[in-house]
Amino acid sequence: MTPPTPTSAAGGPATPLQRWLAQARFETATILRHGEQLLVALVLPALALVVLALTDVPDLGSGRRIDVATAGVFALAVVSTAFTGQAIATGFDRRHGVLRFLGASPLGREGLLLGKLGAVGVVIALQLLVLGTIAAVLGWRPAAIGIVPALVTVVLGAAAFLALALFLAGTVRAEGVLALANLVWVLLLGLGVLVPTDELPESLTPVARLLPSGALGDGLRLSLVEGAWPVSQWLVLLVWTALGGAAAARWFRWSD
Repeated sequence: MTPPTPTSAAGGPATPLQRWLAQARFETATILRHGEQLLVALVLPALALVVLALTDVPDLGSGRRIDVATAGVFALAVVSTAFTGQAIATGFDRRHGVLRFLGASPLGREGLLLGKLGAVGVVIALQLLVLGTIAAVLGWRPAAIGIVPALVTVVLGAAAFLALALFLAGTVRAEGVLALANLVWVLLLGLGVLVPTDELPESLTPVARLLPSGALGDGLRLSLVEGAWPVSQWLVLLVWTALGGAAAARWFRWSD
C-alpha cells in the first residue's frame, strides 16, 4: 500500500491541510486493516472487559466493579493504540524506508506526525465507542459529570503514549521495537492501567502513580467512577508528553 497523493479541488497541488487529512485517512485505514493491530487494539481490551466484569479477580477496589473495570479497559485501549500499535508500525516503516520517503515528500515530517496523531484519535474514538457499548450491555453507568474530564484524560494519555512510541520507534531497530512494545504493554497492565494504583503493593504504588499508565488509569477511574477532575494525573501525563516529545525530537532517526 502506498500513501495517497492528494490534489486540490482545482487540480493543483494540495494544501498542507489536505495532505495532513489524507495521511490521517491512510494511517487510519492501515490500522483498521491490520489484523495484529486490531487484536491488540480492540479484541484483547474487549476480552479483558468481559473477564473483569464477570469475575472477581483481581481486586479492583471500591466502586461498582463494572464501572472500575470499564475505566481501566478504556485506558488499556489508549495504550494499545497510541503506544504499542504506533511504536511497532513506525518502527517497521523506518526499517523499510517509508519514513525517509515521506519525510522528504511534500507531506513533510510535520505532516507525517500530524497524520499519525489524527489516525490515533480516530481509532481511539472507535475503540471507546465499541467498548463503551459492550460495557453498557454489562451494566456500566458512568458518572455523567465525569465525561468531560475523562475525555481530557484520554487526549492527554494518547499524546503521552504516542510521544513515547515515537521515541522508541525512532531509536531502536524494528525487531527490538516489536519485543519492547509488547513487553511494556504487558507490564503496564498491572501498573495502573487495569488495576488501580491503590490496590498495588505499597512498594509499587508511588512508582505506578508517576508512570503514564498509572496517571491514565487512575485519571479515568476518578473521572468516570467518582466524577472528579484528575488534575494531578493530568500533570503527570503532561510531563511524560514533554519528556517523550523532547526525546523523540532529539534522538529520532528517520532511517536505520
